[in-house]
Amino acid sequence: MGTLYIVATPIGNLKDITLRSLEILKKVDLIFCEDTRRTLKLLDHYKIEKSLESFFEHNEERKITDALTRIQQGKSIALLSDAGTPLISDPGYRLVSEAIKMGIRVEPVPGPSSILTAVAASGLPIDQFVFVGFLPQKEGKRENFLEKLKSEERTIVAFESPNRLVFSLSSMIKVLGDRQICVAREMTKIHEEFFRGKLSDSIEHFGKQSQVKGEITLVVGGKIS
Repeated sequence: MGTLYIVATPIGNLKDITLRSLEILKKVDLIFCEDTRRTLKLLDHYKIEKSLESFFEHNEERKITDALTRIQQGKSIALLSDAGTPLISDPGYRLVSEAIKMGIRVEPVPGPSSILTAVAASGLPIDQFVFVGFLPQKEGKRENFLEKLKSEERTIVAFESPNRLVFSLSSMIKVLGDRQICVAREMTKIHEEFFRGKLSDSIEHFGKQSQVKGEITLVVGGKIS
């Protein structure tokens, strides 16, 4: 029986990959990834030639059966997300869960994580923190979601898209109050930005911009008791 590897990849800078990750990518029979074009850039950079297959939300159910069958036949598969550690707000949970049930070896290959990178550079207390994934898109649902976090004393970490950033910051200040925040944008890339300050400052800063770009991680201070 083969092995299912969960391989972390760079969140931006292609140099941020472990030697072990490269070894695994070279030796597996097949790579499952969200966007084959993005993964191909990484493989081309390190001169790795490997078969790629897309694995994303809308084909996940069909691909799971295919992947598990191949592994049972002795093939090893690496599961990658577009960036960072797989399964974190990305497809893959059901694949890993089913593999474990079937007695298949699941081997994580740790590496970059946008959550830990943002938290480490935020300047906020990180002895304890809670990750809540992507904030709801609609304002009402987002505010109800934040209402449940109002009494959370731990630092809060969330993902957000650039086009909804200012709306989410506005929801945060409305529900949580004017807390400290670090908006981490385009981490490890050329236009990396860490905006640190109060929520009101962040709304002013990003509200002035005609267009906010890049992948964003929000790190918000918890309730001060």
